[in-house]
Formats: sequence, structure tokens, C-alpha cells
Amino acid sequence: MTLSDNASNNYAVSAYGQLTDTVDILGYYNFVDRKNYEVGGGKILAADRSVIPGTDGKVRGLAGELTDGLIKLGWNLTDNQRIKIGYEAYADEGKYSYRPDMGLATDIAIANSLKVPLVFPTKFTRDTLTLNYDVTLGAHTNIRAAAFRNESTLWRDENGLATWNAAAATINEGEAKNTGLNILADSTVTLGVPHTVTYGVDHVEYKTGYSVDEQFLSGETSTQAAVFIQDRIELTDALAITPGVRYDTANVETAVVDDNFTDTLWALAGEYQFDDYLLLRLSTTQLFRAPEISEVFTGAGLGDTRNQNINPETGNNSEFALAYEISGLSTGITVFRTQIDDYIYDYASNPAGGSWKDNVGDLCIDGYEAYAEWDQGDWRILATYASAESELDAFANYSALDGARIDREQGDSIGLNFRYAIAPANITVQLEILGVKRLGASVDLDSTSDDTDNRKDGYLVHNISGRWTPEGSLNGLSITLGVDNLFDEFYASQSSRTGTSFHPRFGQLYLHDYEPGRNFKATVAYQF
Repeated sequence: MTLSDNASNNYAVSAYGQLTDTVDILGYYNFVDRKNYEVGGGKILAADRSVIPGTDGKVRGLAGELTDGLIKLGWNLTDNQRIKIGYEAYADEGKYSYRPDMGLATDIAIANSLKVPLVFPTKFTRDTLTLNYDVTLGAHTNIRAAAFRNESTLWRDENGLATWNAAAATINEGEAKNTGLNILADSTVTLGVPHTVTYGVDHVEYKTGYSVDEQFLSGETSTQAAVFIQDRIELTDALAITPGVRYDTANVETAVVDDNFTDTLWALAGEYQFDDYLLLRLSTTQLFRAPEISEVFTGAGLGDTRNQNINPETGNNSEFALAYEISGLSTGITVFRTQIDDYIYDYASNPAGGSWKDNVGDLCIDGYEAYAEWDQGDWRILATYASAESELDAFANYSALDGARIDREQGDSIGLNFRYAIAPANITVQLEILGVKRLGASVDLDSTSDDTDNRKDGYLVHNISGRWTPEGSLNGLSITLGVDNLFDEFYASQSSRTGTSFHPRFGQLYLHDYEPGRNFKATVAYQF
């Protein structure tokens, strides 16, 4: 159980039991009572840092109830075979924002302009059925097979739009069905040197549909399959290489394109253990992604423009990593470059007017992640630093996007984690600090107009907590007290919507998707 003052409570229970010598069962239930939280500083601010009239410091469009239940049955058929069947039911219902990816300031501006409600009754459900089968063949081969069926539904009452447009007053419903099968095997053989061969197949079918007032308006399907194999070859005790190949195929039937896309992808990785302390890894992998189906939330392709000439995204991802560990100190760095050719942008300018999904250029993402951890006695200190930047080499017909970054670019961030164990009292205290560097204004893939300010403010957030795990008669109990956003920072994550944009009807829109302010929380857990 977790109780929070800003602004949700969480109750969960789980149980595991052995029904027979070969059959076991797992059950889980989670309930979240979510409320509209207050932002840092207790004020809803506009782009000029003035308080937006009519606001009280709390966001709107987040209040609702979430339930999630899972039951899983396992059966050891033999000593080397096991089967698992699971069923999960998830439901999320409340009065939510019409545009959940945009901040409250934008929601208010649009609602006031159209004279419509700020929130709409919404319900989302997801039912998932899974079947897993694991088998060990001899001493050298393990096979894992998994099949799943996932059905999601979206229901939203938009009758509140009647004050703006009577035709828009509808009940909107969407459905998504995903069915898949995955088989993965590992075999170890010795052919002069040790080989670990991993191979398998994937097959997933996606289907969506969208209806308004029980009238079906749009639906899309995508069937994706792949077969793959890789071989880890241990050339010496210190050196190993892993070549791999994968064949992908995707049959896409959407409002944008009806086509079949295929590609053969190659990969190569290597690692070298210099000594007991230093490890070097290098890898490069080719990429492939067919045009995706649209989200049900946006109409499952309803209103999308046909573009039969759209190409799949391809490219390459390369990484270089070093890791060093000695006497309680571990450190490492990973440097990467991701090249995406024929990058698909969902809102590219259509020569015929409006926007459409199209390949706009080749996108390059460069970055690195570094960490250092010291774990000695009662102390553990972890420091991390991550940096990434993207740039689009736009095609000639999309020259306005040349040099653009992705709109959710995170930039540079640093994290610090201090943990201290007070062993005699069974208490652990922890301080987490996250600092994100400011990003200056630049062309990005969501805002290229001169009227748009897409600067991203930096921020510094502190979380503190303490956990007590008593012994004796209270063994199994744990109590955690904490404060998130200790200093009540007013901020928006740089990976969410930020900045301002201009709309011909609503004028300047402040997209800032505010994060929660200071939050006191307490968690009580007991394990029998």
C-alpha cells in the first residue's frame, strides 16, 4: 500500500501457492486511485511565467481509477518441461484530457475558445492471455515458446463537444487486437571452440478498428514476422565474437499504404576481457521498421492521407562500451550512433496541402552514457551522465526540416544516488538527484515555424526516502517514507511536450506538460 498527498494512492496484493508437487499459482491485484496533482510552486504558469486565470495550481484531466489483476498457473509436465498460462485484466477509467500529450495551458486555451469541457469521460481496458512452454532437450538445448492474445478497447464520451459542433457530439470507440507467437532456442556446441547459438522466429498480427456512435469508420492491420540466428563464438578465454542475421517481413494494410516490406539484416558484436577488471564491447546492428499502423486514440487511420510510395525505415546502430570493476568500484561508458534512413515523420507537409506521413530524410542520433558506482560497507554512491543529440539530413522537398532534432530530445542529464544503510536499526536512507541541462531553441520535427519557441528549460529534482525492515515478530514488514521533488521544483520533462506553438484559431499555445510538485508518500508492505 502506498499513500501520497500529491496525488494518488496505490493498493496492491499478491500471493503465490504450490497447489501440488507440480502445479503452482500466482495472483496479483493492483488498484490506483489517481487524482489531479499540484505542480511545483503551486501555480499553473503560462509561457511568460504569469499565473493562468482560473487555475488553482492543480492540473486537470488526470483523475481516475486504475485496476490491474493477474492470475498465472504453472505446471511442471516433467523434469525438463514446464507450461504457464496467464490472464491479465486491466482497466483505467476517469475524466481525462482530450489531448493528454499537451499541457494544461493548451487544454484551457482550446476549451475556452471552443466553449467545450476541459475533460471527457474515458475508459481504457486491456485483456491479455498468455501461454508459455519451456523445454530442455539433453544437456545443450533450451527452447522457450510464448503465445499471446491482447485485446484493448478505448471508449470516450465526446457529447460535450455539442456546444461547439453538434456533429462532433458522439461516443467514440476503438479496439486493438494483437496476436503473437515467439519461439527462442539456445544450443551450445563445441566445434574447435565453444559456440552458443541462439535462433528462433517471431510472428505478430496487429488489428485496429475505430467506430463513432457504433458505426465502424476505420481499421488497419499489420502482420510482422521474422526468423533469426546468432552465434556467440568464444575464440579464446578473453575474446568472443557474435555474428547474427535476421530476415524481417511486414505486410501493412493501412489508410496510408497497402504493401509488403522485407529486409535481411546483419549484426556483429565482439567483446574482449583484458583482465579480471576491464571489459571492452563493440557492436553494430542493421535496422528495419515498416510503416506503422496508427493509434486507436487518434482514429486508427481515420483522416490519414494515402502515400503508397512511403518506404520503410532502415539504418544502423553502432555501440562502443568499456566497463571496469575493482574492489567495490565499478565504472563504464557506452558511446552510440543510430542512423535511421528514410525517417518517417507523421506530420510532414503534403504538397497537395495539409500534412501526411512521409519519409523526410536521414536521421542521426549520437550520444553516450557513463556511470561510476562505489559500493563499500554501508555506503553506495552512484553517478550517471547521459547525453544525446539528433539531427535530420532532410530530403530536398523537406528542406525546411534540415538540421531538425527530434521533438522529444532529452539532451544532457546527470543523476546522483546516495544510499546509506544503518545496519543495527535495519534502516536504509536514500537521496536521488536528477539534473537536466537546458536545451536552446532549434528547429525540431514538431515545430519549425518562426512563431514557435521550443526552448527546453533545465531542472533539478531531489527525491529522498527511508526504508525500515524490522526483525523478530515483525519480520516480513517493510515501511518506506519519502518525499519526491523535495524542493517543489516547477518543471516539465524534456521528453514530454514543451515550449510554445502557434495555431491559426487558438493563437499561441503553451505546450508545457507540467510534472508533479512536492509529494509526501508512505509505503507499507508485508510478506507472509
